[in-house]
Amino acid sequence: MAIGVWISLFAYFALMIAIGFYAMRKSTSTSEDYMLGGRALSPQVAALSAGASDMSGWLLLGLPGAMFVSGLGSAWIGIGLLVGAFFNWTLVAPRLREQTLHYNDAITIPEFLGNRFPTQAIPLRTVSAIVIVVFFAVYTASGLVAGGKLFESAFAGVINIGGMSDYAAGVAITLVVVLAYTVVGGFLAVSMTDFVQGCIMMLALVIMPAVVLFGEGGGGFSQASQTLTEVDPTLLSWTDGLTIVGWLSAVTWGLGYFGQPHIIVRFMAIRSQKDVPIARNIGMSWMLISLVGAVSLGIFGRAYAVRNGMNVEDPETIFIILADLLFHPLVTGFLYAALLAAIMSTISSQLLVSSSSLTEDFYRLFLRKEAKEKEVVAIGRACVVLVGLVAAVIASDPTSKVLGLVSNAWAGFGSAFGPLIILSLMWPRTNGAGALAGMIVGALTVMLWINLGWNASFMGGPGVYEIIPGFIAAFIAILVVSSVTADAGEYREISR
Repeated sequence: MAIGVWISLFAYFALMIAIGFYAMRKSTSTSEDYMLGGRALSPQVAALSAGASDMSGWLLLGLPGAMFVSGLGSAWIGIGLLVGAFFNWTLVAPRLREQTLHYNDAITIPEFLGNRFPTQAIPLRTVSAIVIVVFFAVYTASGLVAGGKLFESAFAGVINIGGMSDYAAGVAITLVVVLAYTVVGGFLAVSMTDFVQGCIMMLALVIMPAVVLFGEGGGGFSQASQTLTEVDPTLLSWTDGLTIVGWLSAVTWGLGYFGQPHIIVRFMAIRSQKDVPIARNIGMSWMLISLVGAVSLGIFGRAYAVRNGMNVEDPETIFIILADLLFHPLVTGFLYAALLAAIMSTISSQLLVSSSSLTEDFYRLFLRKEAKEKEVVAIGRACVVLVGLVAAVIASDPTSKVLGLVSNAWAGFGSAFGPLIILSLMWPRTNGAGALAGMIVGALTVMLWINLGWNASFMGGPGVYEIIPGFIAAFIAILVVSSVTADAGEYREISR
């Protein structure tokens, strides 16, 4: 492995850890500081932090891998996400920023729900915290799988840590670096590193497809299109071979945005409601550029591989293969850093949200109601490590697919929290009983759908993505239960 690659990676690791120590000095003295950055994020940091923590390793591994295999038909996932993110910024962000502050300055999603629906506060906080910890353990594992794949593909035989496989060493290194800055610097460190990582990710997704298309052996658009047509004409079609069910399963990924705690917590932390439109414009621009880059990388990477006789055993590693093949070692190291940025930005956000729920919604709620701020921060740091270790155990299987793990966790959160967040912010008649019913029904529907295998094959036909039945069932449960039960003391005037 060339020294230039190591120089770039060590510089990246050092920068992330330095930001963590900087944040420790600025924003870790209270639980609100450690878990929400003191509600003082600028719109630029909030926007790129939300985007980077959202996209994760699937943006550079999972989505290009799907494009490599299936062609433009897989791009509907990106389109659905783009639309969902826009409505999330427009409908949820300003209301959540205002209402979490209004309802007793809530600093976690479970705490907000408990304050918003006081008659069911304890059950809501408990169930929502369980959902967060369980699904985030799986979601965090997907990021560690991506880290393991990077080191297994790019550093085969180079790293030797106690006889561990390259994959296991990659998982361990990824986790240790993320824990270093997350444990030390809390939410501010996570958000600031997300901003830097988001810039690196976007730059990589502009550089890589351009070089693949127009560099040596690329051939440009016309040559790439001709090659793909010869391999399989459907690769360049948005609809060929795509059923209505398949299309719905792709675009409905966008529904998941409304219920992702690691994303919507950025809305709670932005410094003012007036900054939300600025953050939305920045975030949506970043997301559009990044998604176009990821789609282009996958589809044109397939053309490059065919034209140059490359054997790509795992399509999800096409970014890693091309980074090593086409660039100077210093640039290759930068591109590897971009992949690690995508992975780490999401892992750190998920670890912190899980830690916040364990600390505020279990420890402080049931064990130590009078715990002082320093104690709460210390417990929060310990919980970050605990969730990280559990995720590492889940990620120990090197055959795990990044996109598969992400899709399951994304659907779980989207169904359990999405309808509830929307209705709690926008429908005054939502009550505690309805909120609890919707959360439980949404989460259980997703888990049942997955266990029955209906996301792979449904009624003899193609599988239906589990977020569709989960989201619909949760929405109906909230509407019906809230309408037939009486929690008169819970009707509140909500932000319009």
